Amino acid sequence: MSPALTRLSADGTLASALEVFDTDGGMVVEGMVGGGVIDELLRATTAFAKGVQPGAANQGMGEAGKFFVGANTVRFSSLGRITPAYFDLLDNEVYAALADAVLLPNCGSYWVNTAQVMFIGPGEPAQVLHRDADNWFQHVEPTWPDTPEVTISAMIALEEVTEELGATRAVPGSHRWPELEVYDFEAESVPAELAPGDAFVYSGKILHGGGANLTVDRWRRALHLSFVVGWLTPEEANALDYAPGELDDRSPRAQRLLGHRSYDPRPHIGGGLWLRHVRPIEDQA
Repeated sequence: MSPALTRLSADGTLASALEVFDTDGGMVVEGMVGGGVIDELLRATTAFAKGVQPGAANQGMGEAGKFFVGANTVRFSSLGRITPAYFDLLDNEVYAALADAVLLPNCGSYWVNTAQVMFIGPGEPAQVLHRDADNWFQHVEPTWPDTPEVTISAMIALEEVTEELGATRAVPGSHRWPELEVYDFEAESVPAELAPGDAFVYSGKILHGGGANLTVDRWRRALHLSFVVGWLTPEEANALDYAPGELDDRSPRAQRLLGHRSYDPRPHIGGGLWLRHVRPIEDQA
């Protein structure tokens, strides 16, 4: 039986959180996102979700992607177009500190991989266990099990998330397994039960997946926000959502996370990326 996920307060030390992250591959951070931000995210995403067909998302992978997402799960992104509370989420200090510590040893900066509503509907079976880092399998496979961290994710509860409702399940320690399992149905897993504003923060290398919603009339309402190192292509085409100059009143961090600043590899070795006219985007306002 896998051990239960460690639960830490958002007011705890970064060192303690990183110790658990390194050992287990993820933990629940209680109270990571404030109530006002959560309330607005819940209001706006629930309203928008009414116009989204369950099972319509396919991860860009056709029928195989539909199987991965599920037939009664609602997914959508472009959240900054739905509510400004999204930008508060991008500037969350607790998550920023964790992401900096995990990713910046391997990159000059990072950007949003995807910010995605994941509402699991009644009767939806459990999702196959998987590793998010496998989005970049050509990097992961030859370097496993010593693959550097390239992505970090948070599953953030907008309402209470219980095991019965389909809490994300994870296999603590699976980021250290000597053999790379691309997909795994059988591994023992434990649920990340959350109160509103809690977040399950986890490595891209840990096996996890959405749990089964065992209810007949209730939805699991949660939101996924992940970051990826700046030298890899993210899942979501964030930069296309905003015209040049449209993010000028947002923080430099938000601009960079959404692809409106260029990638400087320093202090690491590498070249400048995501440029215009061979110059950084931010120098051409």
